Parts: sequence; structure tokens; C-alpha cells
Amino acid sequence: MKATKANVGRAVDQPSPSVRFYLFYGPDQAQSRALGERLLQSLGATKFAIPSAAIIADPAALTDEAGAISLFGDKRALWIEPATDDIAPAAEALLAAAAVESPAIAIGGALRKTSALVKLSESSAAALAFAAYAPEGRDAERMVIDVGRTLGLKIAPPVAARVAEACGADQALVSRELEKLALYAGASVEAPKELDHDALDAVGAALPEGDFLRLADLALAGDIAALSEELAHLSAAGTEAIPAVRALHRRLLVLAPARARVDRGERVDAVMASFRKSFFWKDESLVAKLLHKWDSAALSTIAERAGKLERALMLSDAPPAETLGEELVAIARKARSRP
Repeated sequence: MKATKANVGRAVDQPSPSVRFYLFYGPDQAQSRALGERLLQSLGATKFAIPSAAIIADPAALTDEAGAISLFGDKRALWIEPATDDIAPAAEALLAAAAVESPAIAIGGALRKTSALVKLSESSAAALAFAAYAPEGRDAERMVIDVGRTLGLKIAPPVAARVAEACGADQALVSRELEKLALYAGASVEAPKELDHDALDAVGAALPEGDFLRLADLALAGDIAALSEELAHLSAAGTEAIPAVRALHRRLLVLAPARARVDRGERVDAVMASFRKSFFWKDESLVAKLLHKWDSAALSTIAERAGKLERALMLSDAPPAETLGEELVAIARKARSRP
């Protein structure tokens, strides 16, 4: 089944017992993960992560795990991330199984509508698929207001718009920002507090905590001067490093499939029209510029390096801010050398 923005909330808050495979995909992976976590709560289940590589190597493994009874009798849900077309055979076997004990939740990236996994999920009554796009305008405001409500914050639309813009409408970043603001305001679900512009001015979403996507865009655009200035504002502890790398991943998830179509001969403006829901309207000219600047091979290389960088940041003792800065400046220099 195909879920829409209008009914996906009900689908995860009141999950149907007949659905055994959920696919949340699209450019906004933070929203996909949030929906998956929300579904876990509704199911009253614990997360049981299964590596994608294990499922690809043995498609029957997913059905085996879904059919297994928990050792302690508690409910669980299988979690697959990242979900690509490579797991489609495993998902098909799961949907064909006579019965299962645990549903599977798959978190995908920017899968195309022609994706085998998407088509399989949309065509089966035992599956549910939803494409998550970064909200814009009033939808972004509503997302911030809804997240704030769960933390005991009452947020007016103008304040919500400011938070959404500072966080690039990334739900994961919005959640972290609002958690900090709720603590500052002393808000809770039992004792809600109003969030105002004064609170944002005091501890709110400025570059060091919020606008990570700007770092990625400056690097990809080759604006070394502006990038260096923004990097100078990062904290000495480098707590922004991993969110900044993930913001770079999000931009690449938009650019890579769009550029692939350009490489096949489609015009940039036609491709932009198809991908318009994948980015803020304010970023339209920038995204078009980046599609002209980077080809698919180069974007793939950046994505691979970004993945290695994130792992290095989590495992290395090297200063995170310096490690991040070196990689972003290297990308910017490469961008400067491209037409």
C-alpha cells in the first residue's frame, strides 16, 4: 500500500496487524527514521536491527527472523537500514510467508518510484510505503509545532518558521534544537511553556547548532572564503561535525539521482521540476548550479569520502572540527577547479 502525507500518521500510530513490511524512504531520512521510531512505540516493540548485508547475502534470513519467537516473549520489530533494491528479494519472501511474529521496518534513501522495493511495497496489502520529503512553508512550521508539543513547548507559527529555517527543516535537528530549548524554558508535557523569539535569541538555532546544511552547500559550491568563515564559528569540541557530515549526505541524496538523469541526457530544468519537493524552494538556484558543477562520478566519490569521514569522526581521537574542516575545504577546492 502507498501511504500519503495525509494518512501516514494514522498508519504508524494505529498500525494494522495485516502489515508486516514498512518502507519509509525519500530524501528526508530524518523524517523516515522518526516515523519508524513512532511506529515502534505504537507497536510496543523493541528494535532488532538486521544488517542489510546479511539480508542481501541470505534473502531467507529476513523471513527467518520475522518468524522467530522472542526468547523472552517480548514484542520486537526488525529494523533494516539502509534499505535498497538489493533487499527486494528478501522483502518479497517475507510478504509471501504464511505467518510472521515480527514486522520489518526498512529505512531507505532517495529511492526512485520505479524502484523494485518501492513497487513491491506499494503493490502488496501486507506492506506500506511512504516517501518522506523535507517539509516546506507551512508544512515545515507544522512539523516544528508538532515536535515541540511532544516536549511541552507551545510554538507560534512565526517562531516555528524560524526554527525550521535554521535547521533546514531536518526533523532530527529540529528535535535536538527543541529539546535544548525545552530544557532552557523548563517545559514539559505536564507543564507546557511558550517558546518565543527571546528564547531563540538566547540559546536558539544559530549556525553552530543548526545550519549544518550551509556548510555542505558552501563546500559543494566552492566558496572557500565563506566556508572558512563559517568553520571558524564551530565549537572547539567539534560537536557539530557529525551533524554537518550528515547534512552533506542529505544534499548528496538529492543531487546524485538528479545528476544521473542529467547524465542520461535530460535537461537540468526538467530534472529540477521532478525533484522540486526534495529541497527548499530558496535553494533552487543553488541546486541547479551544483547539478551543472558536479557529475555522477564526482558525487559518488564525495559520498564515499563522507561515509569514511563520519566513521573516522566517531572512532578517531583527532579533533573533529579540524577533521571536518579539512574535508570540506578539500571539496571546495575541487569545486573551484570544476567549470
